[in-house]
Amino acid sequence: MDGQPRDRIMARANRLAGAGQATDELRVAIDDHAAIRRTDIRAVAADTHLPIAAVTGSATFYADLALPQRKTRHLRVCDGTACFVARDGAEPVPVTAEDTSTQLVYCLGFCYAAPAMLDGTVPRTGVDQRPGPPIPYSRAAPRAVTLAGLCAQELPWQEWPEVVTRRCWDAITSEVARSGLRGRGGAEFPAAEKWRAARCHPGSRYVVANGDEGDPGSFCDRLLMERDPHRVLEGLALCGYAVGAHRGIVLVRSEYPAALAAMRLAVEQARTAGHLGQNVRDSGVDFDIDVHEGAGSYTAGEETALLRSLTGLRGSVQARPPYPTDCGIAGRPTVVHNVETLAAIPWIVRHGGDAYAEMGRNTETGTKLVSLSAGFAAPGVYEVEFGVPLRDIVEKLGGGTCDGRPLRAVQVGGPLGGFLGPDDLDIAFTDAELAARAGVSLGHGGMVAIDDRVPAIALLRQLWRFAAEESCGSCAPCRVGATRGRELSVRAASAQEATGPEVSRLLDIMRTGSMCAFGTGVAGAVRSLMRVYADEFSDGTP
Repeated sequence: MDGQPRDRIMARANRLAGAGQATDELRVAIDDHAAIRRTDIRAVAADTHLPIAAVTGSATFYADLALPQRKTRHLRVCDGTACFVARDGAEPVPVTAEDTSTQLVYCLGFCYAAPAMLDGTVPRTGVDQRPGPPIPYSRAAPRAVTLAGLCAQELPWQEWPEVVTRRCWDAITSEVARSGLRGRGGAEFPAAEKWRAARCHPGSRYVVANGDEGDPGSFCDRLLMERDPHRVLEGLALCGYAVGAHRGIVLVRSEYPAALAAMRLAVEQARTAGHLGQNVRDSGVDFDIDVHEGAGSYTAGEETALLRSLTGLRGSVQARPPYPTDCGIAGRPTVVHNVETLAAIPWIVRHGGDAYAEMGRNTETGTKLVSLSAGFAAPGVYEVEFGVPLRDIVEKLGGGTCDGRPLRAVQVGGPLGGFLGPDDLDIAFTDAELAARAGVSLGHGGMVAIDDRVPAIALLRQLWRFAAEESCGSCAPCRVGATRGRELSVRAASAQEATGPEVSRLLDIMRTGSMCAFGTGVAGAVRSLMRVYADEFSDGTP
């Protein structure tokens, strides 16, 4: 490709596929002797040719690696918003058994059956900690797109053989451009623009599937990876063909062990079926996929942080430009899409971009997966059309609250999205409308129903705790601001004491000075919480 011998390109890609082996080797050390020792760090640094400081940074940054000691029985207990609300705002009760270690995490993807925890790799949900149930799902859009395999029985890998043998890469890009497909992870950047930005550079390129679905309250990516993994892989392959990439990488968060296993099995099946590898279908196209496991970090879902994590480094956000489409893996152009975005591509290629663009509203075309938490009477994943009233989602699809108690608030888009009150539900379900009318971001599309049993001060403390724990620390406004916000909320004896001039200045600094959307999102979420619960924050919104 572009004048480079195929064997050389593939050899380089194979070396890069093992670039993240630093975290894998650190996991082996934990499995062997329950902790990471200095000798382990030195050995990993020697094996991976990374500086000792870089390996140390990873060992202390990622939640899965930074535990003092992992015992025979390891519990990952969820403290995400849905589980927090399901406990009526109470913190998890620690397990003190001698053979048990406990790790707090911020989402396990079982928000529809909260509260939840992982006992090893076994999910347990509800107050009685029963085995985790499957995710309920349904189509509520005119046509099933992302859920085409689950709701319309459309088989995967139907478009890929025809595309690689008969269709030009630009034709695929043009269909996606006509569809208006935008990233479904929250940023909503036009997919086709990313592809063209990466394609214009000569040399090798890469495509990455972001399966690090970290927003507490969202579990649609877990559904796709576990129940329809081949659709995700075909979407990544089609993206790779359009971009001119020979290598794709899937990152799956470690909190999703079943999804990780499903994606790895699907890759092996796809290779056996002849969909992946060298000279696919005698087309002259080389394309293969590797699957990597995350190590426990919310910010590693941001694309620059994700690319660092794939190389075994700390998942800290990097300043842009350069953008990944210019300089990503190994300094080469890299396109990163989240799982939901990729799962829509096979449908668009099959049915046409115009058919997709007929759904939705204005620039937000097509459909979106919405995750409704256990606080709703009918929790699960719903595929909806952009532009439907939020009230239809909350009351018609979700059925209101699970036990009929008054709905006090809905958290939309995870901790960086924001809160809506019952009077806000006539807003159209688009990111633009939510931002303009309520100052809330759609994010990944998770919705957590909150009834009147959870006080505002408890939600505020939980939000600041999440911010302080998950900030990557790259910039002072976010790192220091989140820590200070948590201190102020803990010190406050009531909601009335949790606001004031110092909090107002703090939020302004985080909003204007943070390097990425984490700090700005936290500031916006706190303000939205204080707006919705203005009666409890009697001093008013800062």
